[in-house]
Amino acid sequence: MSRLWDKGLELDERVLRYTAGEDHLLDGRLVPFDVRASIAHAEMLAHTGQLSDEDRDLICDGLKTLEQSHAEGEWSITLDDEDVHTALESRLTAAVGEAGGRLHLGRSRNDQVLTALRLYLKSATSELEAQTGLLVGALSRVGQRQGDVELPGYTHMQHAMPSSVALWAEGYGEAFTDAAAGLSAAQRRLDQNPLGSAAGYGTPLPLDREYTTRKLGFAATQEPVTAAQLSRGRAESGLLFEITLLMQDLGRLASDLLLFYTQEFSYIALPHAMTTGSSIMPQKRNPDVLELVRAASATALACLNESLLVTAKLPSGYQRDLQRLKPPLFRGIDLAFESVDVMAHLLHELEFLPDNIKLDDGVFAAERAYELVRSEGIPFREAYKRIAAEYAR
Repeated sequence: MSRLWDKGLELDERVLRYTAGEDHLLDGRLVPFDVRASIAHAEMLAHTGQLSDEDRDLICDGLKTLEQSHAEGEWSITLDDEDVHTALESRLTAAVGEAGGRLHLGRSRNDQVLTALRLYLKSATSELEAQTGLLVGALSRVGQRQGDVELPGYTHMQHAMPSSVALWAEGYGEAFTDAAAGLSAAQRRLDQNPLGSAAGYGTPLPLDREYTTRKLGFAATQEPVTAAQLSRGRAESGLLFEITLLMQDLGRLASDLLLFYTQEFSYIALPHAMTTGSSIMPQKRNPDVLELVRAASATALACLNESLLVTAKLPSGYQRDLQRLKPPLFRGIDLAFESVDVMAHLLHELEFLPDNIKLDDGVFAAERAYELVRSEGIPFREAYKRIAAEYAR
């Protein structure tokens, strides 16, 4: 196995395992995006006269075949491959011969991985934004089904003012609509093409970077070339920040539902299929999924912090530290997908139990004060004191 950086010298197995890290395990999701970027690069090289049309066609067809065979489980990235880039190029060269060795002209693993990552992140962010929209829809349907059910509104964990299932669901619906907008805004830093910046300082070759920008659907070409490596971590952390906000709102929603599900409240019912049991207490049905969603915001925040700290105070240019951005990035994305999906699924089956929901008379105290203002024309502060005195007895 010849890696992209291989100079024919022996590499210590322990060093290989440490430096390869988790890339060979994580990079499977990048295969279709590295293929897209590699095809665009090959087409650009042919467009600028640095690759023959015949070699371009061999490379492009070979890459498409490898993408398909990977999707069908015929091969996977191994530790010997080290990462997706070597895995694809080595298999491509084995399949199409010398043409495969021409593909790397004018690029480095540094701009290659960054391009594949951004293409993946653009796709994942759009998909997560859409999935969050489905969560908003699930909340809307809760309001449509049972919006008229009265709920006490809480401040300081005490009954405060009258509310309803509709108001409760609409409040969270707005929060997740905002989360989806935040995910959309996170695309700005992702939508810049780093391909052609090579190891961070460009190349003397006549590359047409605007060509690959158009081919890959990026909004802009990242300039100057030295900006590409300096920007690493910013888009990743920006996305993880939006995911953290999303997960915090999910955690608050889960916390409400956990409170409502207690025997003391019994405001809601959950299907047995969405709860688990106890190994010792026969009567128990546990809302474990809600507890895990509530805890997930801590993991999301940890992923954000890890991403920010990896890049903190790094000097300019490429540093291998940046490789460690992938684990927290992918972990945060996967957690968000799983949590949004399971919560939307649970909301479809959620049922409020109006017979169990009792509003304390005190929740109407503010309304009574407003009525005094309307009926007697007294200042609100005086009405407030008169009503407060009644409840102080």
